[in-house]
Amino acid sequence: MDKIAVISDIHGNLTALEAVLKDIERRDIQTILCLGDLIGKGPNSKKVLELIREKCEVVVLGNWDDFIRKPIDSSEIIWQQNQLDEGDMAYLGSLPYHYDFYMSGKYVRLFHASAKSVYHRVFPMGASLEELQDMFADTEWIVPLEDGAVPDVVGYGDIHAALIQPIYPQRMLFNAGSVGNSLDMRGAAYCILHGIYQSKEAAPFSIELVRLPYDIEKELRIAKEMGLPGLEAYELELRECRYRGRPKSE
Repeated sequence: MDKIAVISDIHGNLTALEAVLKDIERRDIQTILCLGDLIGKGPNSKKVLELIREKCEVVVLGNWDDFIRKPIDSSEIIWQQNQLDEGDMAYLGSLPYHYDFYMSGKYVRLFHASAKSVYHRVFPMGASLEELQDMFADTEWIVPLEDGAVPDVVGYGDIHAALIQPIYPQRMLFNAGSVGNSLDMRGAAYCILHGIYQSKEAAPFSIELVRLPYDIEKELRIAKEMGLPGLEAYELELRECRYRGRPKSE
């Protein structure tokens, strides 16, 4: 059986990312897939981006990774943009929208937010069945592995809340949660897929959600020392998992 780590929404939180990577290494997981939002919110976007490029087999585009490359009238966003160089911006602009593969006979699709857009946010707890089923559909952004193939399993990030949910008919939706900005439970979150990677043959398959403590106060000290704008919002989100609000483009 293979193990694949799926991480998402690091948001410049190097302290959390290092803790998650250490846990992944401890579990002897060789393959890491990232669902985007490498940068923003936290103080260490550049170091996070470099570490993700080094450690992850696949990285897909997140909404922050997309709009950070655009002119935006926000002191917080401009500060984040100034942490990155032209090479970093070019890398973010090269990221694919989704990643499809087979695992234990299941057709798995991963993207950041939804099949419609990196900005289209879907909260399963309040979404209609039609909206949830749309997460498995092809759109202008999606190229399936085979014509007419519909994913059995879809994984995403964006909402910063880890979950696994069955979707009619015979499908599964999961959210990897957030490494660096969890808003459902204090600490870092990621998930592990268990099965035979890149195999169309039916075999055992499972999804494991992982919750991991890390030194939040250390991360906040780093943010303060680096002069992170919007520090109060960052503190509220990391300590209390409460969302105060961010620039519109998020």
